[in-house]
Amino acid sequence: MTFTIDALTHDNEAKLGHLEERLGYSFTDRRLLLQALIHSSWAAENNLPVVKNNERLEFLGDAVLDLAVGTALYRRFVEMREGDLSRLRAALVNTSHLALMAGELALGDYLFLGKGEASSHGHRKPSILACAYEAVVGAIFLDGAHGAAEDFVENHFSSHLNQGKEEMLRGDAKSRLQEESQERFNVTPVYQLENEEGPDHAKFFTVSVRLGEHELAQGSGTSKKEAEQQAAATALRDFADFRLDK
Repeated sequence: MTFTIDALTHDNEAKLGHLEERLGYSFTDRRLLLQALIHSSWAAENNLPVVKNNERLEFLGDAVLDLAVGTALYRRFVEMREGDLSRLRAALVNTSHLALMAGELALGDYLFLGKGEASSHGHRKPSILACAYEAVVGAIFLDGAHGAAEDFVENHFSSHLNQGKEEMLRGDAKSRLQEESQERFNVTPVYQLENEEGPDHAKFFTVSVRLGEHELAQGSGTSKKEAEQQAAATALRDFADFRLDK
């Protein structure tokens, strides 16, 4: 049996309408939304032309997401440096995070998957979910232009932007402190173990971070790495006002 996008859209009106409610966006051309949900495995099994699966929309949505998320970050974090903006955007649009976003929409429940993918729980696979999310964004862009896609991304990502920033600052504090130290002073921070206590199976470490002769901050944790990251994060809070020649 050969399917067409028009026939599939007609036969799945209720399903597509329900997904539109989740998306918060109503399509003028629901065929675009339908196509965004068709995985290549389903298209191959049902003799649908290759260009009618969601891969081309995924390609477009990837570019739209980069711009829309980048714009949202640029507007919200007006003091953030270019390098940090780039790292935060990368964290927000990577496969694992987009799969999380797709999960919030229960997008996997709407996908058209081939029998093999369906039997192996393809609707839960991060790679398939992330690609479908990008395809939906691409479909919104084609249906309502950049403004509609930007509004969708802004609304859906809004609660994740501050959280992403905090996670990035905690997880990458040492790299950021090193970059800023080298850029401003051409000096690399040095970490020094100040204290180690507790039994071998439950150690607790205190570490200081120094720049030249100056101690910037101390941090503690159950590993040296955790303590160093905490020390770097603490140092970064006031680093903009730090002067090496004091």
